[in-house]
Amino acid sequence: MVDDRKLDVLRAIVEDYVATEEPVGSKALVERHGLGVSPATVRNDMAALEDEGYIHQPHTSAGRVPTDKGYRLFVDKLATLKPMSVAERRAIATLLDGAVDLDDVVQKSVRLLSQLTRQVAIVQYPSLSRSTVRHIELVALTPTRVMLILILSTGRVEQRLVELDEAIADTDLAELRVAVNHVSAGVQIAAAAQALGALPDDVRPEQADATRAVVGVLTEAMSDHRSDERVAVSGAANLARYGDFDTAVRPLLEALEEHVVLLKLLGESGVDALTVRIGHEGPYSELAATSVVATGYGPQELHLGSLGVVGPTRMDYPGSMAAVRAVARYVSRILDEGNQ
Repeated sequence: MVDDRKLDVLRAIVEDYVATEEPVGSKALVERHGLGVSPATVRNDMAALEDEGYIHQPHTSAGRVPTDKGYRLFVDKLATLKPMSVAERRAIATLLDGAVDLDDVVQKSVRLLSQLTRQVAIVQYPSLSRSTVRHIELVALTPTRVMLILILSTGRVEQRLVELDEAIADTDLAELRVAVNHVSAGVQIAAAAQALGALPDDVRPEQADATRAVVGVLTEAMSDHRSDERVAVSGAANLARYGDFDTAVRPLLEALEEHVVLLKLLGESGVDALTVRIGHEGPYSELAATSVVATGYGPQELHLGSLGVVGPTRMDYPGSMAAVRAVARYVSRILDEGNQ
């Protein structure tokens, strides 16, 4: 067990190391922090923390730096969410309230998150499988070519082209538009796909072929799980601030090219539940020098996707945690308003 005084020393070491990028000595701790004890006592506490694996000495005669275990204790027991400043809250509200569609929400969110935290930000697009159908539009481009527009509860839009064997009259297309919306609007996407599959048997025989073609493309769009792997990334340039290029920055830069890797890094936190994975706690050994702060987002506790930040373990955890939570709450609110 670590007593309160040693916890205070650990907090001071983490905060100073994050701020200065330099190993922290006992003299600096006494000078910068009101610990209320002598330098000798601080040295003894640092020795005890080192014995227990919370800090280590990178080289002889140097100060100490936190270990993954030390960062974990800091996050679990010591880190409190930094309150967002009035300017930061205003920036979030102004930027996200001005978003015009889902892509705009995602792109603005990821840029804002990277600016607030000075880390690499990742935002997953809302999951297709957890959405409901808001509306399906059918637009005739030519007598035998129809554009399908699938609009989901999240504001997500999927577009597909259908090539028909025979020309379809405007009146028949209008009937088909009513029919597909009747069975799918307001229905979760898996159930909507099942209902649409039965539709060709319920229309007039002369409409069956066109209905079958349209329904086939619609159900394919609804089951396209590749689109669930879309993520937006921003802030790679922030990694230039870190000196540990080979151990932390290079592997992370390579990982940014693989969206499946990024999604696994984010995990699947519940809405409004922060997850902090530090160093070796992550799913990839080659990224053991990085940490991830992530949470889920979605309206009314419905998890539609995840967002977060990733960077070297020497990050501002309280600030990153507060920013991730704040942006996620705004995104959830926007999606909830768009669904009403």
